[in-house]
Amino acid sequence: MISLTVPVYNEREALGPLFEKVQAVMHRHFPEKWEIIFVNDGSQDGSAELLDGLAEKNPQVKVVHFRRNFGQTAAMMAGFDFASGDIIIPLDGDGQNDPQDIPRIVAKLDEGFEVCSGWRKDRQDNALQRNLPSILANKLISAVSGVKLHDFGCSLKAYRSEVIKGVRLYGEMHRFLPIYAKWHGARITELPVGHHARKTGHSKYGLERVLKVVMDLLTVRFLDKYMLKPMYLFGFWGFMFFIASFVFGAWAIYMRTRGYYFTGTPLPMMAVFSFMTGVICMLMGLLAEMITRTFHESQNKSIYLVSRTRNCEGQAGSV
Repeated sequence: MISLTVPVYNEREALGPLFEKVQAVMHRHFPEKWEIIFVNDGSQDGSAELLDGLAEKNPQVKVVHFRRNFGQTAAMMAGFDFASGDIIIPLDGDGQNDPQDIPRIVAKLDEGFEVCSGWRKDRQDNALQRNLPSILANKLISAVSGVKLHDFGCSLKAYRSEVIKGVRLYGEMHRFLPIYAKWHGARITELPVGHHARKTGHSKYGLERVLKVVMDLLTVRFLDKYMLKPMYLFGFWGFMFFIASFVFGAWAIYMRTRGYYFTGTPLPMMAVFSFMTGVICMLMGLLAEMITRTFHESQNKSIYLVSRTRNCEGQAGSV
């Protein structure tokens, strides 16, 4: 079974053509072995009614309606939660991904990979507003994470369900899914895919997204290295500040033997501040350790709220 997941936010004009293309490809290559989950992320342009109509006419269509707009990451997470296939493929709802690429990326999984990431090699977007920031962000993410991909932002990817079913996404972390998959030991490959210019609606992203990518990347780097042992990070910096405090204190004493009063140099104050900062870092490390244990033992909070569903009866979270 192949599950396609499509986050939707005000894409009414693109949904009909997108479904027709997907349906043609899936019936030709994977008859009776597919489903598509549309996640309506609080759309206000009539997308909800159109999706309900598709679900009424097509049993392969599942629809999940959010109570309000929660963002693309939450919508993708809901798609994964409601997917029943052993292969999960996200698609953008704006029609820019080409469904004709689906059989090609599925074939890559048959070669033994757990993740096949799409690469929009010939991207049909604004060069300055979208393409250049994307290139810089992808290079930065690859360098920091160690996962060498050209296009982390391409939604068209294929995942074995076992490598992402246990992943919980927050904020805008969906672009880092291959990194999470690697943490689960997944083998990852990349495949150039088609990309079409947007014909309807307008882009929801701008240059401000670059800052969000950088902040999320810092979070992912922290989770990668120190999620299980945050004391290693805070303890290291606490130890460094203790050393700095000792150095400043010894230097102040040495200067006193040379005839300088303690009040005549900033060294005693720097020694005190460094010592206090070291103590704070140690205490923050201990607090982070407690939070980490609480997270792993009791965290089970959803990042979205579902108002109603179609064709999802019997699944967790259906209403």
